[in-house]
Amino acid sequence: MKIFDVAIIGGGVIGASIAFELAEKKLRVVLLDRQQPGQEASWAAAGMLSPGPHLPGDLPLVPLGQESLRLYPQFVAAVEEASGKSAAYARHGALEIFLPPRGEAERDKLVSEYRGLGLAAEPVSLDTVRQWEKTINPAMRAAAWLPEEGTVEPRALMDAVLTAARRRGVEIRSDCPVTGLLREHDRCTGVVVGSEKIAAAHVVVAAGCFCGEIARDDDLFARYAPTRPVRGQMLALRPDGVNLQRVVRAGRGYLVPRRDGRIIVGSTLENVGFDKRVTAGGIRQMLDAALEMLPDLAGAELVESWAGLRPGTPDDLPILGPTDVEGLLIATGHYRNGILLAPVTAKLVRGWIVNGRTTFEAGAFSPLRFSSRRPQESPKSMSRGT
Repeated sequence: MKIFDVAIIGGGVIGASIAFELAEKKLRVVLLDRQQPGQEASWAAAGMLSPGPHLPGDLPLVPLGQESLRLYPQFVAAVEEASGKSAAYARHGALEIFLPPRGEAERDKLVSEYRGLGLAAEPVSLDTVRQWEKTINPAMRAAAWLPEEGTVEPRALMDAVLTAARRRGVEIRSDCPVTGLLREHDRCTGVVVGSEKIAAAHVVVAAGCFCGEIARDDDLFARYAPTRPVRGQMLALRPDGVNLQRVVRAGRGYLVPRRDGRIIVGSTLENVGFDKRVTAGGIRQMLDAALEMLPDLAGAELVESWAGLRPGTPDDLPILGPTDVEGLLIATGHYRNGILLAPVTAKLVRGWIVNGRTTFEAGAFSPLRFSSRRPQESPKSMSRGT
């Protein structure tokens, strides 16, 4: 039986970032994925680094998103140094535009809300927006500038993080579905992969929307990691004569520029189970949103379409932290924010495993909130280190 300090179930950006972080502490880490790591939600993401609340239910997530955005430059620098590969990280800000019938009142409401949450936001004149992005819809009524937001190219990031983790000594196993947990009384002591048993002092479940597929006859995952798949369809356009420099968002969708000139268009939110098909209705919805923001995209080439399965939860907030089964931690349910929250999630898990605590208040995301048992005592108040 192979023995590790930590076994991580799930090789997406969350699991890989945790592995990378723990390996820096010289822990023996194995990363297990049911297929090729990084090929699910992380591969399908747009890559916006936006900590603001896009839906009312996002408000509890804002401090976590802010902290992760703060950590991003050092996270990317460490990953790129260890891997020798670029994560295509940029921090050019984002524009939130308001099309008819919305206008200045809606813009001012957003700016006020963001500032109240400690997020940088400011109204920007229409003339300035048109100077920045010359092909933006002339019918635009108002705009807000969010200067601290950034982007990363998720597929490049995944490649870099996996390479960096491997170079730090992480054992990465592909096509290796975990079928159960090893348990002794109230302690988790490892995982089962087919006929193989792997011992580990700590097991981290970071399997996204596939948590329930790990051990169907074990109610542990229904109690601590009740995730569900939420389909998000995406498009990539290669425009002719459109040179988008910044993320642009409006009420119906968003546009994310890539370094190679493509523009990513997203996205749908669909509760259709484990169905990753791209549909005519989804394509139409996204193209309508894209052309509403930048009408000149009508002549763009549609070069790629795809769909990913986001890990939703009952309250659409992440599930982070230790369970009341000793040695078992959960890091899943990041929904639409896995790319953004990877650095802070990795720091939190490192804190729980290495120090037995964290310096960031993460009690609201405890996996115990879905069980009848009371959550563990909240971690100490936040500071800048983990």
